[in-house]
Amino acid sequence: MVPQILLASGSPRRRQILAWSGWSFDVAPVGIDETPYPEERPESYVLRLAETKARAAAALVAPGVLILAADTTVADGIDILGKPADARQAADMLARLRGRTHQVYTALALFSPQQERLVTDLCGTDVHMRAYNQAELEAYVASGDPLDKAGAYAIQHAGFHPVEDFRGCYACVMGLPLCNLARLAAKLGLNPALDAPLVCQGNLRYDCPVFQAVRPDFRPDEHLAACQEENNK
Repeated sequence: MVPQILLASGSPRRRQILAWSGWSFDVAPVGIDETPYPEERPESYVLRLAETKARAAAALVAPGVLILAADTTVADGIDILGKPADARQAADMLARLRGRTHQVYTALALFSPQQERLVTDLCGTDVHMRAYNQAELEAYVASGDPLDKAGAYAIQHAGFHPVEDFRGCYACVMGLPLCNLARLAAKLGLNPALDAPLVCQGNLRYDCPVFQAVRPDFRPDEHLAACQEENNK
């Protein structure tokens, strides 16, 4: 079976979340220059990188396959905190974010080479870090986990628990906001096999405060009623 989507990312977190959608997909990471432009805002930066990744993967797909690319960055004000170059930079980022609120932006780009059409979406979440102590910070850096993460942390890390609270989309911080993807895919005529709001909340085990703003068409009660009716046949 030819996959419906090519995920142009090596992120295991994005693979995990995309699998919840029910779409068939393959994975082919692409490498691009991720250097920010002078005075480039974080929102523009992630959108540019997501689009660039999607277009770079165009030569890898069979006819009819859509390319999905994403980029996530941590922003402290207008400062972009990408992946740390080494352990020292990771420690500096974590010390900078400790006990404070910052923003995480994830941009999505869905590209149909066959239609020569590319659509994008942007999701942002406010994240408040807990006041972890220096020993916790150093132990987390020593684990190596921060080195491939924007802002030098993973919100879901079971040992470090860096985040005290957030306002917005949890999946955005993990790197693939599923409701935004469903909204984007509909523009290219691709509908998920499963309902993104319920699937995302069920797997991440939280009550999402923003899905109705992203998917105003989605009615959880109507969906559950339809599922129950189908199961009773």
